[in-house]
Amino acid sequence: MNRIAQAAVAAVCLAGFGFVLLPSGASHAEAERLLPAPALDETPGSATKEVAVFAGGCFWGIQGVFQHVAGVTNAVSGYAGGEARTAQYNVVGSGATGHAETVRITYDPRVVTYGTLLRIFFSVAHDPTQLNRQGPDYGTQYRSAIFPADDAQARIAAAYIAQLDGAKTFSKPVATKVEPGQAFYPAEGYHQDYLTLHPNAPYIAHNDMPKLDALQRVFPAVWRADPVLVSKEGLK
Repeated sequence: MNRIAQAAVAAVCLAGFGFVLLPSGASHAEAERLLPAPALDETPGSATKEVAVFAGGCFWGIQGVFQHVAGVTNAVSGYAGGEARTAQYNVVGSGATGHAETVRITYDPRVVTYGTLLRIFFSVAHDPTQLNRQGPDYGTQYRSAIFPADDAQARIAAAYIAQLDGAKTFSKPVATKVEPGQAFYPAEGYHQDYLTLHPNAPYIAHNDMPKLDALQRVFPAVWRADPVLVSKEGLK
C-alpha cells in the first residue's frame, strides 16, 4: 500500500518503512517560527522568472506551502538527485535511487527573492534538523536538500545554512545539504496540487495543513489565499 492509499486511512507515506503518527505539527515543530533573513541574498534585476528547487520530506506539503506564496508562479512536485530512468514514485520509494521528493518553484524575483524562499523553507515548510526523514516519513528520499540552479544560488543557500548554524538557531545542527548539478523530473500527475485537491485527507490534514497555518501567521506579507496551481506549461 503506497502513500495515496494510506492517506485515505490516516496512515503515512510508503509501507514497509515503519511509521509513528505524531501530534499535529510535530514533524516541523522546530521550524514554525520566523527565522532571521539571509545575510546574503540575490539582487533582483530585469529577470521576471527564476527557479528554486527544494526537498524537505513529502512533496505534497512543500508544494502546498509555496503555492500560497506571493510571487510564486508555479510549484511542481517531482524528483531530484538521481537518474531519469528511476524518477518514478514507486521506484523512488525504495530509497535506493538517490532521488529526493522535491519541488521546483518558479518565481518572480522582483516580488519574492531566493533568500525569502529559503527563509520560508527553513521557517515553516519543514524541520531542517531532521536527517533523512521528515516526521513520520523516513529514508533518503525524504531528506532535506537544496538543488541550486547556479553558483549564486549555491552560495546563498550555503551561506544561510552557515548563518543559522552559527547563530545556533535550532537545538540541533541543520541537516540540509546543498546538492548542485542535479536535474529535476516532474512527478506523476496525481501528485500535483495534492494538498489543494485533498485538504481533508488524514495525512494532509495532520502533517501539512499546519504548515499553511504557520505560513499565514509567520509570513503574512507574502501569504496568498488562492494557491497557484500547476500549469501544463509548468510541467515541462
